[in-house]
Amino acid sequence: MFKKILPLCLFFLFAYSGKVQAQTNEKGFGIVNLERHQFTFNIFGPGIRYELGLFKNVSVSTSFNPALAYYSEGYTFGFAWHTRLRYYLNFENRLDVNKNTTGNSADYISAARSVFWGPLQLADNLNAPSDFAIAFYGGVYGVQRTNRKGFNVNAELGFGYYRGDGVSNGYGPLLNVTFGWVATKRKSTKPIFD
Repeated sequence: MFKKILPLCLFFLFAYSGKVQAQTNEKGFGIVNLERHQFTFNIFGPGIRYELGLFKNVSVSTSFNPALAYYSEGYTFGFAWHTRLRYYLNFENRLDVNKNTTGNSADYISAARSVFWGPLQLADNLNAPSDFAIAFYGGVYGVQRTNRKGFNVNAELGFGYYRGDGVSNGYGPLLNVTFGWVATKRKSTKPIFD
């Protein structure tokens, strides 16, 4: 029962904190630092990611790219479908020291779900049939940086519960690193005078 309620509680916690921060913002409910839409092509891997800015410092994203799942039953490395509810931690600190925030360049924590399918795995040591599936549910800490030309690096490390279909369940870490290019137009970094 607890495992079913925890993701819902995390969602409401992130949604509420985003709403409170948006209300205290001088510019209203807008997403001041976040890109409204960000579509990224992963160069190594290959893969894709779409991120939608919801509130100040809160976004949702979905992606399809390789990742490493490692838990008590073994490991698997290969393509997975990832969904995230991200809360960015340090936009204001980066702006205060004149660092780049273009393309959602900040650190974040996230409620995470990743699904690995057996036929799409490149390497594993699981004692499983070829059509197994594993779903990861947990939290991740991530770092995303996008330079002004659009080159993007995203790395995240997390821990959570693995629910298996054809393999045993268990707990363990998740590692996801991508290198890509942001195809959507990014916000201008030039100052705007009213």
